[in-house]
Amino acid sequence: MLTYGPNPTEAMRRIAVYVDKILKGVRPADLPMERPTRFELVINMKIAKALGIKFPNSILARADEVIE
Repeated sequence: MLTYGPNPTEAMRRIAVYVDKILKGVRPADLPMERPTRFELVINMKIAKALGIKFPNSILARADEVIE
């Protein structure tokens, strides 16, 4: 119904960059550890309505995606 976490598309891009470097011969231990920089808030209103949960408009306005 509600999720807040790293952007999965961006995470896959970063993983691809790491795999590319490893396949080119860089040792995994030599690669820096990275943390996500972009997080998304997604709200599924179908499930919220089915459970009788109402979100304040301020939360809905901040959401990156609202599934109707």
